Amino acid sequence: MADRGLWSYKEIAAHIRVQPDTVRSYRKHGLLPPPDVTEGGRPFWYPHTIELWVSRRPGNRR
Repeated sequence: MADRGLWSYKEIAAHIRVQPDTVRSYRKHGLLPPPDVTEGGRPFWYPHTIELWVSRRPGNRR
């Protein structure tokens, strides 16, 4: 099980207010940063990794 401090597609999606499948698509198209950790083939990111990515995304409104 992933550490509680790591985010899956679900947590990232909630953070940026999209569906988890949208986040999966971002990764498939190289738009998401590489995962910080992979467990059992599942990718996970630290919140600060995603927050930095969000701050640099085109059209960022935060």
